[in-house]
Amino acid sequence: MRENTTKQALHTGLLFAIGGTALFALKSIFIKLAYAHGVDTTTLLTLRMLLALPFYLAMLVWLLRQPDTVLPLPREWLALAILGFMGYYLASWLDMEGLQHISAQLERLTLYTYPIMTTLLGWVFLREKITQQIVLALVLTYSGVMVLYSHEATLSGSNVYLGVILVAAAALTFSCYVVFSKRLIGKLGSLLFTSIAMLVSTVCVFVHFAATHSLETLARLPSPVWGYGVLLAVFSTLIPSFMVSEAIARIGTAKTSIVGTIGPVFTIGLAVLILGEPFGWFHLAGMVLVLIGVSLLRK
Repeated sequence: MRENTTKQALHTGLLFAIGGTALFALKSIFIKLAYAHGVDTTTLLTLRMLLALPFYLAMLVWLLRQPDTVLPLPREWLALAILGFMGYYLASWLDMEGLQHISAQLERLTLYTYPIMTTLLGWVFLREKITQQIVLALVLTYSGVMVLYSHEATLSGSNVYLGVILVAAAALTFSCYVVFSKRLIGKLGSLLFTSIAMLVSTVCVFVHFAATHSLETLARLPSPVWGYGVLLAVFSTLIPSFMVSEAIARIGTAKTSIVGTIGPVFTIGLAVLILGEPFGWFHLAGMVLVLIGVSLLRK
């Protein structure tokens, strides 16, 4: 009986991981389509979080009414606030701003270097050992990014450099979120942790928007941008955030990360099919190097 339960938990966790990865892969595509209508990063991020807010708030209220819900200790609220700020506000803003300057394919490969950064952070903060395999993974991964970067820089100019720096900063920020959130996810559960972190990030986004824009900006948005905002909020934020957190809770970070390997492939395929981005030997070489580099961390 216990073996069947374990297999069922593994199967369900893998389904959550695959579904969450596939939906997150759509994010870059929706953002690029919205940018075509002239919307800026802060406004689009605000729209995304505004539309997702009622769902996270409802989930938090429901969880707080459950008798078995484990609440954060007073000192843990600060950690939750910092993680919410980093994971779904700062990392999201940097990533989306970077997409203003580079292709969805280069953005996804650059962002996908976060497992390498997570490993390096573990070495710095948790004293985890750096092996020759990790060094090789580091070299291969960033070689892949540089192959595609050099190709795009030749075609698009200096803005590509800015875009890569912004997305790399997003990857580093998200890596910090992954490393330092594990303990709280294990204690509070994925649903409560994700709800609180997303609500904190939503407050941060609203403060940023209020400081730089007027409310009329949202009212003047064309209807297609609202449509892409709904798609971003529901299918590339709300649903996958819970699915990936639940996958981590059921099958662990390592297996969830392995499934996440297919994320860049999804995004690159969709960028070619939907956005009409070119795909040649430079793109293939960059993708293969990054995927091989990250895969070395799983062994």
